[in-house]
Amino acid sequence: MHLYIESLGCARNQVDSENMAGQLRQAGWSLTQDPADAVVIVVNTCSFVESAVNESIDTILELARFKKTGRCNRLVVAGCLPERFREAIADALPEVDQFLGTGAFSRIVDAVTGGLDHGTCLLPDPDRITIGQKSARARNQSHTAYLKIAEGCSRHCTYCIIPRLRGRQKSRPTEHILAEARVLIDSGVKELNLVAQDTTHYGHDLSKPVSFETLLDRLAGVVGETWVRFLYGHPESITDGVIEAVSAHPNLCPYFDLPVQHAASHVLKKMGRNYDKQQLLDLFQRIRSRVPGAAIRTTLIVGFPGETDTDFQELMEFVEQVRFDHLGVFTYSDAEDLPSHRLPGQRSKKVAQFRYDTLMARQMAISENNLTSMIGKTLPVLVEASSEPRLFEGRTILQAPEVDGITFVKTQPGGPAATIGEIASVTITDTLAYDLIGRVL
Repeated sequence: MHLYIESLGCARNQVDSENMAGQLRQAGWSLTQDPADAVVIVVNTCSFVESAVNESIDTILELARFKKTGRCNRLVVAGCLPERFREAIADALPEVDQFLGTGAFSRIVDAVTGGLDHGTCLLPDPDRITIGQKSARARNQSHTAYLKIAEGCSRHCTYCIIPRLRGRQKSRPTEHILAEARVLIDSGVKELNLVAQDTTHYGHDLSKPVSFETLLDRLAGVVGETWVRFLYGHPESITDGVIEAVSAHPNLCPYFDLPVQHAASHVLKKMGRNYDKQQLLDLFQRIRSRVPGAAIRTTLIVGFPGETDTDFQELMEFVEQVRFDHLGVFTYSDAEDLPSHRLPGQRSKKVAQFRYDTLMARQMAISENNLTSMIGKTLPVLVEASSEPRLFEGRTILQAPEVDGITFVKTQPGGPAATIGEIASVTITDTLAYDLIGRVL
């Protein structure tokens, strides 16, 4: 009873995949890393942007071939792709046996064991699912973990499909989050990364509202030396209390992930983002004054409908002024089911790609300059892999998994050792465009 799970998309999807894997393991299934050995294959999909939709479909078709060349007799597709395209996806992909929407992850055992008819497309309303205690997760990494604190989103950004795919924000009870954090730490986790669609808006929807800074304070009190980092914050929901909490607790990573999307006011308004450039500048100044040495990450969208050359130049100047430590850029992805599809001034893919390339080239230079200032500093590094006998790879407390650069760690014969899964003190000796190089202290 070997089963293979392919998880696509964001860290929140990864948590869903790990929860499904945990349910299946409890039901007696064993997980394999080789789809050729699997009797059942599950694909947890993403459909956030066009490229993600294409990747999901390509992956499904690629894995479907194991129904002919391998042992696979059942292919299950879960997550955002069936949720977005509904029953039409069953007609388009006859290779798939069952489809589960984002509100149907609890039915994964039924889907895998044949308890559902062929071609079934389960699409319960995501707003009606219960968010709370999770079953034991089956994770591939022992030292780092994502911890989902809420599901869905109650905002109305015009370019985003997530509220339709995941429903309104539903925060998990604080005690359930703390309980899962303890379980993960007991299993050896050295780093917890909090995730949600709007992480910093956590708790406002609970029957007895809880602030995100209260959650941070309580987590800091129970995790010991384990790092806690939050991802996917929002400029409108982060408060001075959150900044103060990070400043007050050494086990809260001095890391602020706040996707701002743009800087030109009229573009932000069309996006449905309710702030302006000056408010962003003030926010980043407060962070850097109250948490010296903090890393700030953001994401931006270029080629949005109506974005002029002047708007893009303003965005470039904004990036130059803030000098983000980490920056991701997306080209606008249009689709008929997005509100932004109806906006005038659609930009060509060529224009969007030019702006992407220009902005990323500028960010590379900024990153190189920022990282040079780290030379000579000693930082805690979570060691994650070894590529050579005395060369390791890891991340500092200022680098998030998967989305930021890494730190190459060198050890010397007879010198201090580095152990995978442990945190080492590393002195930075050199840098690359996005990565650090150091030696164990």
